Amino acid sequence: MSDNKQLKRTPFYQSHLDNNGKIVDFSGWELPIHYGSQIAEHEAVRTDAGMFDVSHMVITDIVGADSKAWLQKLLANDIAKAKTVGKAIYSAMLNDNGGVIDDLIAYRMNEAETEYRIVSNAATRDKDLAQFNKVVKDFGFDVTITERPELAMLAVQGPKAIEKLANAKPTWAESLNALKPFVGKDLSEIEGKDWFVAKTGYTGEDGVEVILPESQAGEFFNLLKDNGITPTGLGARDTLRLEAGMNLYGHEMDETINPYECGMAWTLAVKDERDFIGRKAMQDKQEKALADGTDVMQVGLVLDGRGVLRDGMEVTLANGKKGVITSGTFSPSLKQSIAIARIPTTTDTTANVDMRGKATEVRIISLPFVRNGKKQFD
Repeated sequence: MSDNKQLKRTPFYQSHLDNNGKIVDFSGWELPIHYGSQIAEHEAVRTDAGMFDVSHMVITDIVGADSKAWLQKLLANDIAKAKTVGKAIYSAMLNDNGGVIDDLIAYRMNEAETEYRIVSNAATRDKDLAQFNKVVKDFGFDVTITERPELAMLAVQGPKAIEKLANAKPTWAESLNALKPFVGKDLSEIEGKDWFVAKTGYTGEDGVEVILPESQAGEFFNLLKDNGITPTGLGARDTLRLEAGMNLYGHEMDETINPYECGMAWTLAVKDERDFIGRKAMQDKQEKALADGTDVMQVGLVLDGRGVLRDGMEVTLANGKKGVITSGTFSPSLKQSIAIARIPTTTDTTANVDMRGKATEVRIISLPFVRNGKKQFD
């Protein structure tokens, strides 16, 4: 940690230190990998409630007469699906070649469809903002783009997350219980300016993500801890999202991978003629791959024996075609190793993984591995 002066700190940094968080460099931010036991934190989220500092993520507010049209050009999913205030969509943002610049969530923030909010990844901040502004400039959209670094963000996840958060904040109870998945609500009338809660997350469990003013971050963290919500670090966040079959930018997807290749086809809004950035290149590439038999699929791999599957390991199918593990770990919930892999399209149910030079059999399954605390495969 010799370069601490160059690293950024979130508004929860002191809370992490106060709770014995082991701080690491994550995409230029000082964040906790765990607070003592990654396994215990993982299990807390699967069985009870945990909280993650996700303030490193980029919050950007979009305002202007062309906000909706700009998002329809920018994103592969269609913001028109957000038919009510607070509704969110998950989408890839593509480059001109159809590769994924980032995956993000966009919220509709007003009735007039002139205000939206984007939450995107810290590691891709600079290229995201560059793409936002490029699309405004290239197409002459009337929008104002404002990054909101003064806001903090805390994910509260687990089967008891809503219950415990409502106990901590009784005035939120009605709003929390009414929230549907992928819907957010402005809490400014209850809490004051800049409080927002959304039923989103990255764990495969129930829960919400709360956006709040940075000045109130430490107090909020302590309140939730006092109400039995476990501080949880990046280590558990990664094993939880992998069990839930959720993509991580830089692993499952990047600017060379298109949504068809990383399990994101379900997010594509391509039934109409909307001409979003990267659409033609993405579809042309997929059509060619299907025609010449080079198309790929994203799957789960399960290792029933000993060892740990890791990203970068080669996967070989029965016909000799090869793929690659994009994320792998030992699953605390399943007590065995699992992985997400990108492989040639197949109906095979097994494959071999090169583990230190030894061909080791794994099972091929559909994702996810775990959802709402329950194993999803036989």
